[in-house]
Amino acid sequence: VLDEHIAHHRHVHALYEKAFEGVDGITLKSNPDDRFNANYWLSTILIDPVKTGTTYDEVRRKLDKQGIETRPLWKPMHLQPVYVTNPCYVNGVSERLFNMGLCIPAGPWVT
Repeated sequence: VLDEHIAHHRHVHALYEKAFEGVDGITLKSNPDDRFNANYWLSTILIDPVKTGTTYDEVRRKLDKQGIETRPLWKPMHLQPVYVTNPCYVNGVSERLFNMGLCIPAGPWVT
């Protein structure tokens, strides 16, 4: 069933591409170029709070009220309590993505 699952996730991603096309301030993460062939097992967006006038967390809460489950992008490792004393080499990108990113539904029940 793997091929069917991958086909479904790619289909859902294509729906998201159409839905977010032309929406200023929301970026759907996609293949950067033809060298990649993503399975889109996870669909993510970045929400620019300046352009949209809202934050990823406000969007997450509003979607939750509609019964649509989303979650923030993964918290960077160096910000997790278990790793707080470990050395890290960062440049701000992971924090920026974490503060803008949202994982959106892509599972088998998404139509």
